[in-house]
Amino acid sequence: MTIEKGSKAPASQLTTDDLYWFNEGTHRRLGEKLGAHRRDDGEGTHFAVWAPNATAVSVIGDFNGWHDDVHVLDAFGGSGIWEGTAREAAIGDVYKFAIFDAEGTRHEKADPFASYAEEAPRTGSVVWDLAYDWHDADWMAGRKATVALDAPMTTYEVHLGSWRRAFEEPGRLFSYEEIAPQLIEHVLAMGFTHIEFLPLMEHPFYGSWGYQVTGFFAPTSRYGTPQQFMGLVDQLHQAGIGVILDWVPSHFPTDPHGLALFDGTHLFEHADPRMGFHPDWNSLIFNYGRHEVRAFLASSAEQWLGTYHADALRVDAVASMLYRDYSRKAGEWLPNEHGGRENLEAVSFLCQLNAGIYADHPDVQTIAEESTAWPGVSHPTDVGGLGFGLKWDMGWMHDTLEYFAQDPIYRRYHHGELTFRSIYAFTENFVLPLSHDEVVHGKGSMLNKMPGDEWQQFAGLRLLYGYQYSLPGKKLLFQGDELGTRAEWNHDEGLDWGLLENGANAGLARWVGDLNRLVRAHGALHELDVDPAGFEWVLAGDADISVLAYLRRSKAGEPVLVVCNFTPVPRHNLLVGVPSDGLWHELVNSDAAIYGGSGQGNMGGVVAQPVPWHESPHTLTVTAPPLGCVVFSREDPR
Repeated sequence: MTIEKGSKAPASQLTTDDLYWFNEGTHRRLGEKLGAHRRDDGEGTHFAVWAPNATAVSVIGDFNGWHDDVHVLDAFGGSGIWEGTAREAAIGDVYKFAIFDAEGTRHEKADPFASYAEEAPRTGSVVWDLAYDWHDADWMAGRKATVALDAPMTTYEVHLGSWRRAFEEPGRLFSYEEIAPQLIEHVLAMGFTHIEFLPLMEHPFYGSWGYQVTGFFAPTSRYGTPQQFMGLVDQLHQAGIGVILDWVPSHFPTDPHGLALFDGTHLFEHADPRMGFHPDWNSLIFNYGRHEVRAFLASSAEQWLGTYHADALRVDAVASMLYRDYSRKAGEWLPNEHGGRENLEAVSFLCQLNAGIYADHPDVQTIAEESTAWPGVSHPTDVGGLGFGLKWDMGWMHDTLEYFAQDPIYRRYHHGELTFRSIYAFTENFVLPLSHDEVVHGKGSMLNKMPGDEWQQFAGLRLLYGYQYSLPGKKLLFQGDELGTRAEWNHDEGLDWGLLENGANAGLARWVGDLNRLVRAHGALHELDVDPAGFEWVLAGDADISVLAYLRRSKAGEPVLVVCNFTPVPRHNLLVGVPSDGLWHELVNSDAAIYGGSGQGNMGGVVAQPVPWHESPHTLTVTAPPLGCVVFSREDPR
């Protein structure tokens, strides 16, 4: 620690409790303690970094000419933390740590706990403070209800750099400030309840879409400062829109300025590549058995939920964390202590992480992207679950898209791909995603996945969304899915907003907006999303006509009837059993002319007859339009 001759070294900003909790792996506020922070006493900037195997550590930067011998840090007991104060370091100064390993080799590293970084391709950390005057108190006070399991959650997944580009400057990225009013206007018009951002944590390679993170505590500077990112979240909240952030605790890149070989040893990652190297992404896997790594990741989660007011974290690639043999062949992985394939340390970490998050923030959600049948992902930890609030239903996404890819004439042979979900639909608290992963790498756009001519493709896509929105589970659509784009998603280009000038595309967008509003307006379509009492088959087994009909119910028992026809042949005089008499109002019909359909339907409603059918006391005689989804309610929609 460098001090002026004759002066006393400033006191440490770390307490013995901080060190104990850090080394124990239970500290969840390290973002406030490690890294660079302006001192409370005004005596400059305090720096602290974890490098237990280093022989010497210096902070280098704009304030000392980037010289190793000016601000040499002191080891703090046996904690592995090095710390010191640079009185000259001011807000905006760029810095790194010069770390010398046991062999004397010098490693120049960005700060793992930095709250701000230089814009890529530069790799320095930036001294910063996170002061911000929030204006979302009303939202924060009531946000628990917006992420509850009985709440309507329809999420718009967004990659910020490609959602919209400046028309006059197509290569330029909009800033957090510039994008906010445009994004809010669109999301409000479409009726989504939440936005989920692909990772906005600092990452060196834009083409990774944010999933190769080097700055686990810093919003990417590609779009502006931390305060400007706070401003985006703040404005979304004030507009009544929730914010979900993708978060990646599963792996990190090998960039030399990052976490890899941080103090000359495998500090954050496993040393053995059979545990520490990810073959799918050429990245490194965290050592979840190391207490300090657990505290690092838990503190990163807290940074986004606490400091940045995120309402939920979607945890990426959970399956890759749970299995030691994930994407590995025999001989390329190490079994656990019991000889099994489960990564017990990762399981323990995820349980600890979720328990800590819900203890600190009972008004948020954690959402697992988990693609296997691991039991209890969204069950509480005290009953043996992993403790997530929600889980993506990847099986539904795969089966449904496989079904929709079939020519309608063959769909009768694939009927089970739709009905299979009812076997497991309530084993977890599910999100039904149609995500970015389904419109890249040669998979085609959502519209181009649909067979048939252009009319059938648009009708099929409207049917897909109607089917998705009417099933039990929360909903997610990726940007551009609402526009009916034919191009695959390209992270280097903005969406083609000119499509909305075309009638079929505008009709599709209107349909998505009306679905969002329908889910909000009717408790039957959201209140029992995770409860089997909210779903009942009416017509499930008639594969020959490829029609499904089912009831959704609210907590009060109020029913909504959904009829989906998966062929381009209209089904007239279709008999459907319902639980009550009277007029059943046609709430929405994907074949309506306003959406680009053929206009076939039920003239606003159908009166139930007192004739038992499908084990129900009353019968509706309905028209199921070609490639259509129709939703009826016993309630008067007015």
